[in-house]
Amino acid sequence: MGHVDKGLQTLRGYPMIMHAITRLAPQVGPMLINANQNLDVYRAMGYPVLPDVIEGFAGPLAGMHAGFAHCQTPYMLSVPCDSPFLPIDLAARLSQALSDGQADVAVAISLGQIHPVFALMRTTVAPHLTTFLANGGRKIDSWYSSLAQVEVNFDDQPDAFRNINTRDELHASEASLKESPR
Repeated sequence: MGHVDKGLQTLRGYPMIMHAITRLAPQVGPMLINANQNLDVYRAMGYPVLPDVIEGFAGPLAGMHAGFAHCQTPYMLSVPCDSPFLPIDLAARLSQALSDGQADVAVAISLGQIHPVFALMRTTVAPHLTTFLANGGRKIDSWYSSLAQVEVNFDDQPDAFRNINTRDELHASEASLKESPR
């Protein structure tokens, strides 16, 4: 979307991040927002806002790193702000798979495509991520491959992971919601 803050782009009258928050809030305990711009706007949403600690743009891993530094639970669930249709049972299904698989991280997958930012992680992996980033690692799949990982199938909800990266996708999502309200 160019140089705009995707999380603050309006979908059905609300910033995209509010759609994600609305779907995620009933599934989890405390929530944190990772943002590096428009911090006051995000703070007004009522959740702690954490900017990246890692210098330069390190992508989603930098957000996870910031989250781990403030997470006070044994698990941290990550979701992107540009996927406003996330599953309403995301946390439960990832948690069950994490436990059953005795894994470090549970990652969503649908129709053969992994959705790496939709992940539940044990907070015990935080030092491992810090080391990975300090050594120049930036690819989320490379970090996950160094952990005990389990993929969680969401073939029953493939549209739940649709992310909105362009204005055209935003307009198409708005149009589809008008045709079929959620």
